[in-house]
Amino acid sequence: MRQKRKEFPVYEKVFITDAGAEGKAVARIGDQVIFIPFAVPGDIVDVRVTKQRKQYLEGRVLKIHTKSDKRIDPICSHFGTCGGCRWQNMKYEEQLFYKQKQVDDHLKRIGKFTDFELLPILSSNQTTFYRNKLEYTFSNRRWFTKDEMIPDEKDKEEPGRRNALGFHIPGMFDKVLDIQTCYLQQEPSNSIRLALKAYALENGISFYDVMTWTGFLRNVIIRTSMAGEIMVILVVRENKKEIILAILDHLLNLFPAITSLYYVVNQKKNDSLYDQEFVLYKGEPVIMERMQAFEEGDPDLSFRVGPSSFFQTNSEQAARLYHIAAEFADLRGDELVYDLYTGTGTIACYIARYVKEVIGIDTVEPAIRDAELNAKANEITNTRFFDGEVEKILNASFFKKHGKPDLIITDPPRSGMHEKSIIAILEALPEKIVYISCNSATQARDMQLLQDQYILVKCQPVDMFPHTHHVENIALLKRKKV
Repeated sequence: MRQKRKEFPVYEKVFITDAGAEGKAVARIGDQVIFIPFAVPGDIVDVRVTKQRKQYLEGRVLKIHTKSDKRIDPICSHFGTCGGCRWQNMKYEEQLFYKQKQVDDHLKRIGKFTDFELLPILSSNQTTFYRNKLEYTFSNRRWFTKDEMIPDEKDKEEPGRRNALGFHIPGMFDKVLDIQTCYLQQEPSNSIRLALKAYALENGISFYDVMTWTGFLRNVIIRTSMAGEIMVILVVRENKKEIILAILDHLLNLFPAITSLYYVVNQKKNDSLYDQEFVLYKGEPVIMERMQAFEEGDPDLSFRVGPSSFFQTNSEQAARLYHIAAEFADLRGDELVYDLYTGTGTIACYIARYVKEVIGIDTVEPAIRDAELNAKANEITNTRFFDGEVEKILNASFFKKHGKPDLIITDPPRSGMHEKSIIAILEALPEKIVYISCNSATQARDMQLLQDQYILVKCQPVDMFPHTHHVENIALLKRKKV
């Protein structure tokens, strides 16, 4: 006998007090915290509980009784279903307030820091169309909203109705929301996506089925530069050249502005491409991103962005981020600098003109090759790059061979630094550490482990991703005086 689905309780007129983890709003029901997506602090709402945990509840809004004065109408028709811009219904100045609050809370609660300067968050000049990279997924398992729920007979009238090209529904690996207009990336991003879907439907090209690992079209990645260069990477499951080249030629005919056109045949069951071959079909192998030099009057920097390169996805804010990091470092000109998790060497190249030498380290070997090419393209001769895991490379023999750093700049992934990397930093004992992070929680955790030898002087939050809860934070730590 089928088990009856558990009915969770409904609570009426709940006051939303805060904005918290993963962009969800926060309220209290009795002595329990409840996290609610797409609500805004100041709202009074009816909430249905959707999950019960020991420490907290999760819920969804059933009805809004009173709208917060912090609330605005979202511009995107997909808001509330797509999980990409969860704060689009909140005034931008309020988004900045809660991002700043998040950083402050993490530093004090996790890092146990009490005496430091937290500078006002740096806002983004662009709050829409600020991303230089988006990845869309082809799927034959389209997510239908309530308004789109049409009887199955409609499938006969609209072949391909269940196909989608867009973003995964949060928490569902097998469901993709079909996107009409996305406000994250400048044109022709939307037009390219829509043209690809239309061509595939007209020509009966199958969309990927993640449950059976079948279907031809898997993903499309679109990268752009501030100079207007465009890179498109089509990812397919089978090496059927006739179909692949027909699609790519169709794109070039419609969008002659595409400067770099690749395809990838990925026959694996997962979407990761780090171990796949990127085949250049037409155009340049890279697009170029430019960045103003740290000191006025110095030549601008150029960076190669290849199909697998890591580059900050908000180019304009990235330049401001690096400028602040260099200011925090207070460079004298005679420093040996270690740039940990250097990626394609953007920070290393940015500061190289103002120091004695920069040593960059990163796990991804292709990124290190790009870093070397970026240094060469900018006529920088005082950088050296090493590929490998930071926690394995940084040791006594490496310091003996290359010298202990005067300054360490570290920009690790969201998970933060490996504990062995922190131990190695404490062995090197640089005068200063500039820690850049996209996750102030793991940043606070890591910096707490450095407190015996370092003091946290100041932090600068930077908004790289408007309408989301994500915030970048730059921290300056100085070695304690003996």
